[in-house]
Amino acid sequence: MSQEGATGSTVARRQLGRYLRDLRSRGRFSVRASATHFEWSETKMWRIESGMTSMRSHEVKMMCEYYGAPAETTAALMALAKETRANSWWVSYSDAIPDYLDLYIGLEDAAVSLEGYWTELVPGLLQTERYARAAIEACTAPERVESQVQLRMARQVLMSRTLGPLWVKIVLNEAVLHRPVGGIEVMIEQLRHLVVMSQRNNVAIRVMPYSAGFHQGARTGPFIKLDFPTVANGAPSEPSTVYVEGYTGSLFLEQPHEIERYSEAFAGIWEASMSEVESVNYIAKVAREMQQQ
Repeated sequence: MSQEGATGSTVARRQLGRYLRDLRSRGRFSVRASATHFEWSETKMWRIESGMTSMRSHEVKMMCEYYGAPAETTAALMALAKETRANSWWVSYSDAIPDYLDLYIGLEDAAVSLEGYWTELVPGLLQTERYARAAIEACTAPERVESQVQLRMARQVLMSRTLGPLWVKIVLNEAVLHRPVGGIEVMIEQLRHLVVMSQRNNVAIRVMPYSAGFHQGARTGPFIKLDFPTVANGAPSEPSTVYVEGYTGSLFLEQPHEIERYSEAFAGIWEASMSEVESVNYIAKVAREMQQQ
């Protein structure tokens, strides 16, 4: 990915993009007309408004003037543009991160809680290094494997950060426990790691059993929902975001009706799963059975 895409405060980029999109919409300017005026591609406009790229102050000023923004709004957004160009901690891994994952990592870093449903693999935040390496090697060019493994391990610091650990609630499809990624030995280590991680106050793990039959997760597929800290007035610093990863790209959903649907779906998935105690006992049981093979 480009160095520009890998740098900058993700939250600042997303905030700036949202403000610029609102200015364009209120002024009734289309994406095509705006892109033509600025001599940019429509793709660049989408990247700016989605928070996928950093901005320079003069670019923001040009956009604000075209959209007819008040002087005080223009000045505030120009200041925000400077924040979009500050380096993030993961910039050293920039060559290994696609643009959409750069955005996700930034949002994950800013979040206070994460909840989600996984159908195929243990989530990256709970993977052991050997499990992560096996999963990454299966779908990544050899020269990028090491940097991606190290990035995945570095992200796990979020769950033990001193200024407030990330709260994690996850549901694993039962199939995840029986899929020996990296072989039996690696999988046993991974399952035991899940048991250990479940003892943390900020980590809750449940298993969706085959016996649950058809459930909400069968409709939604895997997804992650991120929530953000509140600011002085009690409102969230960022709108809740649902991340849905695809084979050729990913979706970031933040419209209120989208968040409501996924929140309801997760509540149903959580309810249909084994209890946390039952889940941990079952994970340990699967590990013991693998050990005996």
